[in-house]
Amino acid sequence: MSDRDEPPATTRSGEMPETPEPAKSDLDREEASPEAAAEPDRQDQEPQDQQPDQEPEGTGEPRRRVRRPAPAGTLIWVLLALLGFTLVVQLRSNDADHGLATARQEDLVRILSDLEAQDSRLLSEIQALERTRQQLSSGVQGREAALDEANKRSEELGLLAGTMPGSGPGLEITLEKVKAADVLNAVQELRGSGGEVMQLGGENGAAVRIVASSYFVDAQGGGIIADGVRLTGRFRLLVIGPAATMSTALQIPGGVVASVKNDGGSVTMDSRSMVDVTEVRKATALQYARPVS
Repeated sequence: MSDRDEPPATTRSGEMPETPEPAKSDLDREEASPEAAAEPDRQDQEPQDQQPDQEPEGTGEPRRRVRRPAPAGTLIWVLLALLGFTLVVQLRSNDADHGLATARQEDLVRILSDLEAQDSRLLSEIQALERTRQQLSSGVQGREAALDEANKRSEELGLLAGTMPGSGPGLEITLEKVKAADVLNAVQELRGSGGEVMQLGGENGAAVRIVASSYFVDAQGGGIIADGVRLTGRFRLLVIGPAATMSTALQIPGGVVASVKNDGGSVTMDSRSMVDVTEVRKATALQYARPVS
């Protein structure tokens, strides 16, 4: 008989033999004990989760991540800085132009007229100097031109120094109830507006030629002292120069005329086609100044 034809084995007492349990596969083991299967994974993960931040060798500080600014953020900060700089420049420019922005139209027209007149005078002087230079650079005529130019300069310097009388178009100004400061302000305003030759006289008959070194002081008992000469009563100021420009300069808001009126005085101006300044001064010998050769 072959092995297949062998009868089943029997046990004692006529009992059936015990059937052996089939072997469990690995899949059945994993399903039967899920906790046991998870334990190896936990053991592998726990050391990684519990590891502290590793420190670089040789240093005691933990490794830190440095955030770099984004290009868009940097561009925004640059644009904001440029905008702030532009605003500051604009504000300063507005502050500088505030004086002209608040001026009246009449004042702006007067200022423009004065600038145009000054520009015209400067152009005329430039042209005259160019003609003189050309004449001086030509032979015998140059020597004659040099002599004429020297005589002309001498006369001009005599007028400026007050050693020669002068005449020309200008203003005759009458000042009443004024102080030395008012006279000084008037003289300075006239010089700034083109006044070339000036003379101040009083009712007491005294008069002085006004030059660059002139001074004015209030005198005790009334009147003023001009260059050491006492002048009393109503003052008469003669000035040679552009009458319209000088008159406008004295009448600007807050200027000489307004200041004198606020103090109870008065200023009267008359334009003259010919003003004669006859008062002269003696030439002063300089002790310290010398021309540079």
